[in-house]
Amino acid sequence: MIKDGLFDKFPMDAVFGMHNWPGTQVGKFAASTGPVMASSNEFKITVRGKGGHAALPHNGIDPVPIACQMVQAFQTIISRNKKPVDAGVISVTMIHAGEATNVIPDSCELQGTVRTFTIEVLDMIEKRMKQIAEHICAAHDAECEFRFVRNYPPTINHAKETEFARKVMAEIVGADNVIEQEPTMGAEDFSYMLQAKPGCYAFIANGDGTHREMGHGGGRACCTTRVTTSMTT
Repeated sequence: MIKDGLFDKFPMDAVFGMHNWPGTQVGKFAASTGPVMASSNEFKITVRGKGGHAALPHNGIDPVPIACQMVQAFQTIISRNKKPVDAGVISVTMIHAGEATNVIPDSCELQGTVRTFTIEVLDMIEKRMKQIAEHICAAHDAECEFRFVRNYPPTINHAKETEFARKVMAEIVGADNVIEQEPTMGAEDFSYMLQAKPGCYAFIANGDGTHREMGHGGGRACCTTRVTTSMTT
């Protein structure tokens, strides 16, 4: 929408969005200045070794233990390369290798996600992941294919617009029911709008689902998004 000229066709002073948020008491809103949702990024790493019979491992290059070393080493980026006060998550969520119990596979594939609240931390994590992956493979005479895709940037609220949103919310539900947002490592594409215009992305509390009418299912309600904008007059 932004690339298609949204803000050129419809000039705006500020943008506001609200996200239906499970787990917080119904009747409350949450809005805070600064990062409230993380960047969302994904990676795919293929370790290419040399397959062979599992009884003769010395004749091949087993990609599985190489991949396992990577998974462990990636966590040192979080614990040793990143400042403790900066938030960041590396999650390897998929590992695929092999088709038979007695065969060492030719390759092993790792996939997962990286979440951060700043681009600076994201830059560092991507750089270090690539270095670690490539050097671990090189140490074992294996080849490495490293792919890193940046999906959504962090969702960062602006101070002036957030304060305005909190005042409006207080008029609806009372100041005591307007709380601070607990930042989440979930991601949101509204972050692109907040990069282009000042604004605020707030949460609407929807409880644990017990308030819902019979026939609509139990548990927490599914999160949905609604966007509102303030247009220049």
